[in-house]
Amino acid sequence: MILFLVSYLAGVLTIVSPCILPVLPFVFARADRPFVRNGLPLLAGMALTFAGVASLAALGGGWAVRANEAGRWIALTVMAALGLSLLIPAVGDRLMRPLVAAGSWLTDRAERGAGPQGDVRSSLLLGVATGLLWAPCAGPILGLILTGAALQGAGVGSTVLLLAYAAGAATSLALALLVGGRVFKAMKGALGVGEWVRRGLGVLVLAGVVVIGLGLDTGLLTRISAGSTGRLEQALLSGIGRGVPTNSAPTDLANLPVEGTMPPLTSAVTWINSPPLTPDQLRGKVVVVDFWTYSCINCLRALPYVRAWAEKYRDQGLVVIGVHTPEFAFEKSEANVREAVNRLGVTYPVAMDNDFAVWRAFRNQYWPAHYFIDAQGRIRHHHFGEGDYDGSERVIQQLLKEAGAADVASDLVQVQAQGAEAAADMAQLASPETYVGYARAENFRSPGGFARDAVKTYGPAALQLNDWSLAGSWRVTREHAALTAPGGRLAFRFKARDLHLVMGPGEGAAGLRFRVRIDGAPPGPDAGSDIDAQGQGRVDRQRLYQLIRQAGPVREHTFEIEFLDPGVQVFAFTFG
Repeated sequence: MILFLVSYLAGVLTIVSPCILPVLPFVFARADRPFVRNGLPLLAGMALTFAGVASLAALGGGWAVRANEAGRWIALTVMAALGLSLLIPAVGDRLMRPLVAAGSWLTDRAERGAGPQGDVRSSLLLGVATGLLWAPCAGPILGLILTGAALQGAGVGSTVLLLAYAAGAATSLALALLVGGRVFKAMKGALGVGEWVRRGLGVLVLAGVVVIGLGLDTGLLTRISAGSTGRLEQALLSGIGRGVPTNSAPTDLANLPVEGTMPPLTSAVTWINSPPLTPDQLRGKVVVVDFWTYSCINCLRALPYVRAWAEKYRDQGLVVIGVHTPEFAFEKSEANVREAVNRLGVTYPVAMDNDFAVWRAFRNQYWPAHYFIDAQGRIRHHHFGEGDYDGSERVIQQLLKEAGAADVASDLVQVQAQGAEAAADMAQLASPETYVGYARAENFRSPGGFARDAVKTYGPAALQLNDWSLAGSWRVTREHAALTAPGGRLAFRFKARDLHLVMGPGEGAAGLRFRVRIDGAPPGPDAGSDIDAQGQGRVDRQRLYQLIRQAGPVREHTFEIEFLDPGVQVFAFTFG
């Protein structure tokens, strides 16, 4: 419910964003008509269409994205015809005549005496067209919704949140339309300039068609909008959290509640370090299920504790199962996961959950997530995210005692994590995880924005905190940016002790050389575990690379990485 309300409020905020400008002329073109029969159906059609198309796109259906692109061009044609009909009534009459004869939904039936029913139908369908054109600003809240939709699979939850976002935008537009309609009527009545107002709206509609057709609604206006509403959305999220519950150890370990029954794991696509395990086979054992993915920095920082628990309590009846649920496409590769399991020292069973089936069976939403299951197969505790490792270990000890294990240790594991697995310095962390692919990218500042799925030569940009840019020849896809010529660079203005980059060689590439600079100089003692003091390193496989670990006080810096060889794919920045 909280996330629903936050989504609605984020939609309301779009009225103050420049990215709403392209659709305003289409909305105000009917400002002089009754709101219930015209404005309301138009806004309803817009909200429903956006929620539907965004839901399909978020679920990864490439066909839905292509269909929406075709729909956008059809909708642009519709809106251009509407603009011409407002600007030049005689031309509009000629354009609409064949559609009127065919009973097309593109005709303005109300003006031709079709009555209220036709007026509502016409407005609703024009709202559908507007929904295809609307490209709202991908601020942190919309990004959170779309990410959740992509991870959770088919379901009504994500669509409801997207609909709440669109309804918020429609609400603020409705208020503006009601006010604008009164102003419109006053101008017509008092000044006698109705024809000029009509033509002016026609010009604005055609201008909106041009803006959308040139992609400015998803390029320049989106970047301008990020500065105007991004801070408001981030403040809203910070006030209530990002939907992640605060976890702590239960105070009454002797009376842990029953949260449910352990779901089956049969939907895993393959198993590593073990044959497939079932709840029946695990009966009598205490089980910890750890949802993770190998390039997730939060998962990597929790991993030393999970490994330590598996080793310490294995002989007393504990079974740890890592459910590897991928975030990026390369994490679906069995070879990649097996290599990561070996490199990270994971010896307990790992179930590859490429289809998110186990994830959904547990109704999980987070990386990492730990579920604690007793010897009877009942979920007795859970913990989401990093932290409270002592409390989690106390739960393990209690469940082992309940299962009849003898001499259960009462002390706690002591972990000395190194490299990317070391705990973050949260007190000085001021930079968020940032994706490079255009589907979830924020704060990208290279001039001209992204050329989606096409090769483009990018230029550097002046960066403020948490801004980033590309330079050189890159092809940016939904998930990553791929370098197509040597000498490409990527820069980020950050404030954190650690900077990591998820990246890997593209198909057919290997051992790609790169060089890191911090404020224009070699990192020296601030070099991360995957580079030397001169900033030199190689991309050998698809994984998370630690590039910066500041040895002294944490300050704001400009990070830059230059790739000397083409073929690298860059996915996301993470910080610690």
